[in-house]
Amino acid sequence: MKNVYINELGPKVSAAVYGFFRWTTEDFKDQEKFDQVLQFVLDLGINTFDLSPTYANGLVEQHFGRFLKENDVNRNELVISSKVGVRNFSDGNGSFIDLSPKWITSSVENTLSRLNIDKLDILILQGFDYLYSFEETASALLKLQRSGKIGYVGVSNFNVFQQRLLSSYLSQPIITNHIEFNLLQSEALRDGRLDFIKEQHSRVLAFSPLADGRILLGEDEKAVRVRKVLEEIARKYEANVEQTAVAWVHKLGALPIIGSKETRRIQNASTAYDINLSKEDWYTLYHETLK
Repeated sequence: MKNVYINELGPKVSAAVYGFFRWTTEDFKDQEKFDQVLQFVLDLGINTFDLSPTYANGLVEQHFGRFLKENDVNRNELVISSKVGVRNFSDGNGSFIDLSPKWITSSVENTLSRLNIDKLDILILQGFDYLYSFEETASALLKLQRSGKIGYVGVSNFNVFQQRLLSSYLSQPIITNHIEFNLLQSEALRDGRLDFIKEQHSRVLAFSPLADGRILLGEDEKAVRVRKVLEEIARKYEANVEQTAVAWVHKLGALPIIGSKETRRIQNASTAYDINLSKEDWYTLYHETLK
């Protein structure tokens, strides 16, 4: 697996990222399954992981930390990313975004404890808080960096103006925006988010590169039409639909976050980086997304 820089200042990450956003509390009734998938991912050469305290109510972080402790894994060779910001309402009905210094600091401390590590390589702000103080949040992030508890800061689902606003209060650049991006969800190409990330000499972290499986199995008109063209182009590269769809994302410099729990699909997505779509094939697929 090739490693690339997510930002001109670092860190260097694997060309594909593994994310645990589809893991649920039910999955951890079989701890062995988690261990097998994680080991498979590591064996593929993926060293970059997308975590969150919201994934399986903290069980993902807890078991990831356990795996590191119980197995011969070099922590220094991994890039561990987790998130902060989502907070449940007091009555348990729904959630909201809280980017206050107190919530950010306590959440990071809890995540580090669950993971049994001293530092997060990347902290992602998981959504935009319309009520937060930019100066206070930036100050809290700076303190966490200076204390060695986080390395870099990223955001998730921020628009260009929201990201620019927070960036203006930080001493280091925001290294990525974690957004949904795929052949069926390509608005980031047209609303400025992708251009802004490139302007910052960074890369997008693209979750759901297969549109939650819709590219493979969707029966709606758009999914069927795009899949047909994918099948035709895939044959040119002796690839399959999954690989070709992820290669389309790679062509833009975005890094796909693989979320499948199936080893076959993980392997398909992780090998897409080796497929270099021609400009004509890339645009052929793009034009299908606009119809």
